[in-house]
Amino acid sequence: MNIAGKVAVVTGGGAGIGAATAAALAAAGARVVVSDLHEATALATSERINLEHPGATVGAGADATDRAAIEGLVALAESRFGPVDLYFANAGILEASGLGDDAEWDRALEVNLRAHVRAAQVLVPGWLERGAGYFVSTASAAGLLTQIGSATYSVSKHAAVGFAEWLSVTYGDRGIRVSCVCPMGVNTTLLHGREAEPQVATATRAVTTAGAVLEPEQVATAVLAAIAAEQFLVLPHPDVLEMYRRKGSDYDRWLRGMRRFQSSLLATEGQR
Repeated sequence: MNIAGKVAVVTGGGAGIGAATAAALAAAGARVVVSDLHEATALATSERINLEHPGATVGAGADATDRAAIEGLVALAESRFGPVDLYFANAGILEASGLGDDAEWDRALEVNLRAHVRAAQVLVPGWLERGAGYFVSTASAAGLLTQIGSATYSVSKHAAVGFAEWLSVTYGDRGIRVSCVCPMGVNTTLLHGREAEPQVATATRAVTTAGAVLEPEQVATAVLAAIAAEQFLVLPHPDVLEMYRRKGSDYDRWLRGMRRFQSSLLATEGQR
């Protein structure tokens, strides 16, 4: 896909991977609705991008889990730029609390999974009529591997990967393309925002110890390259592919290795 001239919606676009992706899209000639739960953040990001690419974006506050809000973002895009060609389901949360309680499971599944489902429900019928559309799911390497310290994050991200796979299988021959972004550590508030909480600290150390922490702009570059190639799996950290292969080739060995890794993290936490 050629990004130039396309219309995109990016959720979670106020900061981190979302903001970097919105900026990269604008630089490539797209027109972008920058959406975030926090309207002021979305507007600030939009204004910053427009300084370099005048008129390329519009900011909007919206809850990415709310169907009416998603419909509002699509309507805004259509009124300002035209029909939506690409939707980036990028908003995400980390509920790192071991097994979690019902409220934590609800929040994680709403943001990390059902927001994607509802966006597809809104967009896919129109894309099928037009014969084209692109859905980009920001999942995580945790969706291919796991997330030490957080059942809710690991399971909801596995589900996001599964949903993206299903979309590609079901609609890939009818003009709808899907990419699923699965990075490890990225320098965002999702990774570094809550280190004071013990279980979050363990989850953070699991990520930062496993590989390099990338900047959001590096992830955005990988995402746009994958879209240009219409590639499903986006791995900004190439090592994830080898980890995934090892997991699939000997699941029990991989589980034993992950338990050892977890024990080493907990031992280190106990020494701090």
